[in-house]
Formats: sequence, C-alpha cells, structure tokens
Amino acid sequence: MERHKVLVTRRWPAAIEAKLQERYDVTLNEGDIPMSPSQIRDALMTHDAILPTVTDTVTEEALSAPNARCKIIANYGVGYSHICEASAKAQGLVVTNTPDVLSDCTADIAMTLMLMVARRAGDGEREVRGGAWTGWRPTHMVGRKVSGKTLGIIGYGRIGQEMARRAHFGFGMEILVHSRSQVDPDVLAHCNAEQVSSIEDLLPRCDFVSLHCPGGAANRHLINADRLALMKPSAYLINTARGGIIDEHALIQALTFDTIGGAALDVFDGEPRISPALMECDNLVMLPHLGSASIETREAMGERVLDNLQDFFSGQTPRDRVI
Repeated sequence: MERHKVLVTRRWPAAIEAKLQERYDVTLNEGDIPMSPSQIRDALMTHDAILPTVTDTVTEEALSAPNARCKIIANYGVGYSHICEASAKAQGLVVTNTPDVLSDCTADIAMTLMLMVARRAGDGEREVRGGAWTGWRPTHMVGRKVSGKTLGIIGYGRIGQEMARRAHFGFGMEILVHSRSQVDPDVLAHCNAEQVSSIEDLLPRCDFVSLHCPGGAANRHLINADRLALMKPSAYLINTARGGIIDEHALIQALTFDTIGGAALDVFDGEPRISPALMECDNLVMLPHLGSASIETREAMGERVLDNLQDFFSGQTPRDRVI
C-alpha cells in the first residue's frame, strides 16, 4: 500500500522525525531554513500533507495551487496566524495546531523574562562575562522587586492562566486580566484574578504586563504608543506571544526615553531580523523565541501533529482542527 507523502518544513526532534518516517513517505527540509512561498506552493502539488512551523509564511501566494494534492496543513505550534485562513478555506484545506502541550514551557519563559528584566539579570550576566564586575556595593545594578506586585495579563487562555498561576502562587502577585470574552468566574477565582473591561483600564494599574493573546491582523500593534503611555514609568512589558502585537517603533521610543521601566521579549516583528534601534535599548531583555524550547514540549508538539495526521488520514476530524 502506498504511503502518504508528507513534507516537514523544518527539522524537528529526532524521535518525532523517526516516527513520521515509520508511518509516511517523508520529505525533510535538510537545510532547516524557512521555505519560500513558491516552494510551499510546489509542495502542495506533490504531497498529501504539509507540516509547517511559525517561521513558514503560508501566504495566499503559497496556497495558490489549483487542484493541489495536499488536503491538510498540520501546523507544528499553537499559533497559526502565519497561515492565510481565507486561502486555506478557499482551497478546502484542513488546518490543525498543537494546543495545550506548550502552555507550561511558554509560561516558564514569560516568568523568566519578567524576573530577568526586573532584577537586571541580563545586565549582570553581561558585566560578569565582560570582566567588568568590581564587586558588591549597595547601589550596584539595583532592580525592582517582583513579589507582591500587580501583574496584568492580556489574553487569558491556557498560557495566560499558567502565567497567572506561577505569579500568584509563586510570587504572591495580584492578577488583573483582560480577555476578549468573559472569563469563567471559577477560572478567575483560582488565582483570585480580576477581569478588567479594557486594556486602557488595565495598563495604569500594573507593575508588569504580560502578553498572551493571539497574533494576526486583529491584534497587530495592539500595544501602541498610546497604550504604552498609559503604563507606569516603573512598569515592565513582557511578550512571549507574537512580535507583531507590539508596535516596536513605539516601544523603542518608550524604552529610549524611559517612559516605562523596561521590556522583555521572546518574539519580534519580522524575526529573526531585529531592529538595530531595539538592540541598543539597555532596559530590554531579549531571547530567541524560546517559549516552547524544551525537549519534552517539542516532542509533545510533534506527537500532537502525529495524532492529527492519523485522525485525518483515517477519515476522522482531527482533534485539533482550527480551519
């Protein structure tokens, strides 16, 4: 029996690639660099499934393949704003994602960033490695306390809730929440969280603001100059969601002129390209999109893709269908 032909657009954990190869006729992207829209379009004509990641821009151009052989895009990751939804629907493609399994690790990275920027861990690490540390002194590299402060969470899905749990129970933080829909009172009660009606109401009350909302056009530049101006001069902004949620030009201005205390980013608009002006901001911590980067999580994401493919090719609705 002929096996289904599957394209994996980036290198995945070896254990998952091996399982894919056991079940399917697999094409691996040996170069491990993002594929162009034309390459993805060509693959749609020759493969039964495409398995992209967030770094693959699956645009209208990429999906403009008439009578394509491919009928499923099984995304490796929870966010799918990099896939053109209208074009996927027009082509009759099923699109799946990998929810649930990366919530813990992404919340861990958000907490890491919050602690790093508040306690100036990035500054300190660079100073020690640079041989510039002259010893302890009372005024040296003083940051701000995290415990007992107020954390605002924008986007209270699985990852936002995990962030709240760590902050509330681990650091005694007060939790404020803004979400597009009404959050179940029992979910709010778990961390004694308060849902705030608007971002404008939330920002002035927070010592830290952590973004956990979806990307895409609806949330592009959700955090702009006007909203940054509402933050306390001592407050910090953390983003582990999508780079485009923040207007980076406005953030650079806020960091340069110290109108906020600082920021910590795991994602960037147009990554891996980073604005040179952003690189010059000393009150900024940056990580290279490490949100789900643990072997346990990356393998669990792959297992979720395998489950979705199994469902689809056996004629069932995949458990994680989003389009």
